[in-house]
Amino acid sequence: MSPSRIASRDTHSKLVGYLLWLFGFLGAHRFYYGKPVTGTIWFFTLGLLGIGWLIDLFLIPSMDRQADLRFEAGPINYSLAWLLLTFLGVFGIHRFYLGKWLTGILYLLTFGLCGLGVLYDFWTLNDQISLRHARRGIFNG
Repeated sequence: MSPSRIASRDTHSKLVGYLLWLFGFLGAHRFYYGKPVTGTIWFFTLGLLGIGWLIDLFLIPSMDRQADLRFEAGPINYSLAWLLLTFLGVFGIHRFYLGKWLTGILYLLTFGLCGLGVLYDFWTLNDQISLRHARRGIFNG
């Protein structure tokens, strides 16, 4: 793969990963890097009682590389979408950013569907964005 192709696949940010790692005992960084199962485990065990959270400090670079290879690059910024979801998800701001106006309004009026919609988006946001980028490539290609 050429260096320019690798650079164009830089879908996730280590800086954002480390910022979310600060809240990592809740699994935020694991969800960000596309690891919803372990993100959920971290959420319910407070980062495996803090031990897994500390270990992740050293695993973030490899999680970042894996996410860059796994998810499709495109015009929607994964990092921005994740920051919006993590900090403003109950208001649906991330949904507005993705162009999903109806569900954005629904989240805004229902406090993120009482948190269940936010939880769903924590599990699926990377795939939602990647799928949108793939579809864009099909229609433009």
